[in-house]
Amino acid sequence: MPTECIPEQFEFQGHGFRRVVCDFSGGRITTEGGGLLLREVAIGTKLLERFADSFIDYRSQGLIEHTKLELLSQRIFGIALGYEDVNDHDDLRADALLATMVGKVDPTGQQRSRKRDKGYPLAGKSTLNRLELAPAGVEHYHRYHKIVCDPEMVDRFFVDTFLRAYPEAPGRIILDFDATDDPLHGEQEGSFFNGYYGCYCYMPLYVFCDDHLLCARLRPSNIDASLGAEAELARMVAQIREQWPEVQIILRGDSGFCRSGLMDWCDENGVDYILGLSRSSRLVAKIAKQMKKAKKKFWKTQESARYYRDFNFRTLTSWTRSRRVVGKAEQLRGKENPRFVVTSLSKEEYSAQELYEDLYCARGDMENRIKEQQLGLFSDRTSSATFSANHLRLWFSGVAYILMTELRRVGLKGTELAQAQCSTIRSKLLKIGALVSLSVRRIWVRYATGYPYQRIFATILQNLRIHYMSLQV
Repeated sequence: MPTECIPEQFEFQGHGFRRVVCDFSGGRITTEGGGLLLREVAIGTKLLERFADSFIDYRSQGLIEHTKLELLSQRIFGIALGYEDVNDHDDLRADALLATMVGKVDPTGQQRSRKRDKGYPLAGKSTLNRLELAPAGVEHYHRYHKIVCDPEMVDRFFVDTFLRAYPEAPGRIILDFDATDDPLHGEQEGSFFNGYYGCYCYMPLYVFCDDHLLCARLRPSNIDASLGAEAELARMVAQIREQWPEVQIILRGDSGFCRSGLMDWCDENGVDYILGLSRSSRLVAKIAKQMKKAKKKFWKTQESARYYRDFNFRTLTSWTRSRRVVGKAEQLRGKENPRFVVTSLSKEEYSAQELYEDLYCARGDMENRIKEQQLGLFSDRTSSATFSANHLRLWFSGVAYILMTELRRVGLKGTELAQAQCSTIRSKLLKIGALVSLSVRRIWVRYATGYPYQRIFATILQNLRIHYMSLQV
């Protein structure tokens, strides 16, 4: 039978007259050396402490070894460092640097009470599952799942974090609403087939302001894309205006959010909006002259041509009032491309072309933020059986995103990576091999002498220190 033990040495093809040999006797080495930068962000913002306040811990505190803050920190740091699954933590639980990031006083795990746990300072997958798989509305006397999430506090946490990112109230903010698909490959609770996306999926709702995440709401896919948007907007606007009563708030979204009830709420509550409007024969007729001009210009220049028309419009039955609509008449090679937006913003504030090209089209950047969440921070890793567990995973990904964007916004300012995406930041700055050694007074983390981003690394740490020290003054 083949042996299951790890051989003492591995030998590769030789190099000249030398043998090439390796083993696993290097000692306490980590692949997450740059994670200390994330730790600086977490300490400077107290982000994880504030997120942990959204959870109630019913465990007997004198009998536990991993606090709720440590469990949440371990899971969120793990996502930021590229570990999407709880299973990964059965290997990560021995990492002394990750234990330092989490805040373990004993980063080697030698002081653990049980013999089988010695050398493992962090929680394993079973312990993390007790946090993550807690059913919605679990009672405090549940045998295994005694850390309970308060969804309303989580919602307030995301908006509060957004507000804290500004030293003073801005004059205007734009809230981008978008729904996307989260494909499912099992029998997860709340799974439905969606004909538009052509698969079984969830349909989470995201709300961003620039690159700040204000809302991540997991939803089943057998709904209208705008379902719940009015309630989400109402609670966010109320919280924002508690701190910024004079700020102008603009709602921006595609045609999936162009609903009469949502626009009526905005009109009644002093919120402006610019929303995509699905084309119809009546709308296309409104820009017939502009389309004719665009076609004529295209045949002369053989380049795409567009013209705009500004007009008032009201649907036959659904809208309660007439609203400003901007129509784009565009001729592309081989096809017409008429597009429309409806808005509460006046002509004095934005001309038709400015409204469409400068304001509405900028919403496309939100899709990049969603891609960062899904591709870089695993927000679509919703493979748990229960809906509540998958929603919690979406929130964990959201907090990891906030950590990474804060690192980018503050730490990477003025560097060549100032606009880098989360995956690039991780591969170049966080996934660094390092030797970790501990003494009575220090935790030494030694990186490779030839690490190519030393100068940027030093700049990031300096930027973070200066910024968070200024906040304390």
